[in-house]
Amino acid sequence: MTAPDPTILATSGGHRTGGRTMVQFNALVHHAVDLSGVHGRRPRVMYVGTAIGDAEHFTSRMTEAARVAGFDLTPLHLFPMPNLEDVEGAVLDQDVVWVMGGSVANLLAVWRVHGLDLVMRRAWQAGVVLSGVSAGSICWFQGGATDSFGPELRPLTNALGFLPYGNGVHYDVDEGRRPLIHRLVAEGTLPVAHCTDDGVGLVYRGTELVEAVTEVPGQGAYLVTRDGDSAVEERIEPRRLAAVA
Repeated sequence: MTAPDPTILATSGGHRTGGRTMVQFNALVHHAVDLSGVHGRRPRVMYVGTAIGDAEHFTSRMTEAARVAGFDLTPLHLFPMPNLEDVEGAVLDQDVVWVMGGSVANLLAVWRVHGLDLVMRRAWQAGVVLSGVSAGSICWFQGGATDSFGPELRPLTNALGFLPYGNGVHYDVDEGRRPLIHRLVAEGTLPVAHCTDDGVGLVYRGTELVEAVTEVPGQGAYLVTRDGDSAVEERIEPRRLAAVA
């Protein structure tokens, strides 16, 4: 079972503090599973933690979150070496790939060394839903604003480019991200940028943005376009997803 079209859910959310677990999958992760169309069996979700160096403690938290959600979770580690014999086969066997946040610059470098960038493109084209948060959102686009290089936000323009746009994450909580995205679009460093407040996700079929969704009421998504030497921002009201018990 795969999505009917190449599908990406790019988010600034997806996790929350659990009851019996440190982390629980919130509505955006569940929506990624819904987008895959899986039914009649437990969803297969791959967790990719490259952007935080495959931190074992967080892999453990994701495994517990998946157990609570009723998902079969496969972690993909690239440190110190790939933990799976057939990485491409394992990726293509998933319903959803969920990519954790962290350093998007490091993620891209490591993925390219291992050829995972090409594997992800083949999985996307095959109907595996690609999703993730923060760095796990920016990676699918042309680029965005990142703190991968230090505390001061800087542009990143060499992401995977499956989606031909810029991407702004954590748009409402990090005061430097909105002005930097506006500047990068205004000067042409980034193309049209698609941005999300925390708790919001953007759904793409192929390369077309088809919907904004949110697990947090009152949050927004935004299109930032170039108008001469300036940037113009348009708010998109996302659809509220059903709360996860």
